[in-house]
Amino acid sequence: MSRKAGGPTSEESSKSARTRERILDAAAHVLSRKGYAGTRLGDIADQAQLQAPAIYYYFGSREDLIEEVMWTGARRVREHVSETLDALPADTDPMDRICAAIEAHLHIELELSDFATAVIRNSGQIPEHLRTRQLAEEGEYGKLWRTLFRDLDNAGDLRPGLDPRVAHLLVLGAINWAAEWWNPKRDTFDAVVRNAQSLVRHGLSARSQLIEPDEQTGSRPPRKRTRRTP
Repeated sequence: MSRKAGGPTSEESSKSARTRERILDAAAHVLSRKGYAGTRLGDIADQAQLQAPAIYYYFGSREDLIEEVMWTGARRVREHVSETLDALPADTDPMDRICAAIEAHLHIELELSDFATAVIRNSGQIPEHLRTRQLAEEGEYGKLWRTLFRDLDNAGDLRPGLDPRVAHLLVLGAINWAAEWWNPKRDTFDAVVRNAQSLVRHGLSARSQLIEPDEQTGSRPPRKRTRRTP
């Protein structure tokens, strides 16, 4: 069957998709570093190695582009943490699942994705009308964390007197804030993860008097490193 006259070829469609993704990657990079107010289309175009007017072929406005970045960032965080948890053995202890989620969240926030950093750093700056899809994703992500803490409580492993909902919000807020202060030249990623997990494990657990051997020595099994990609 011949291609409809005037329609794009598969090669053209593929090239267009790659260009659109390059613009999104560039926007995430700029937004994660300069914030919502400081993000300019000219900076995004420079990062994507395009002329600024070319962006309007793919996105109707600066706001449309930023909205897409924020939604993509929220989705990628949720998917990354969900996939990490799904890969754990079915009988994994609830506290170990929380600690795995903490590492996965910090990994994508600090090392893997400009999109994740952008959404975490800019959520409080973006106008409400641009956050509809992002908030829906964050709602699903919140359910994931509520389930983790509810399971910990149901297992009798949450310290008496703690509210699972308040506890999960405090933990999530703390690990999100790492995007603002972490400097890899000063603190290693492994040190951030080890401290976060230790604080959570011993601050939340009803069995907090138990100390793992690797925490006594301050050592941690080596983790496969992954290069940061947008």
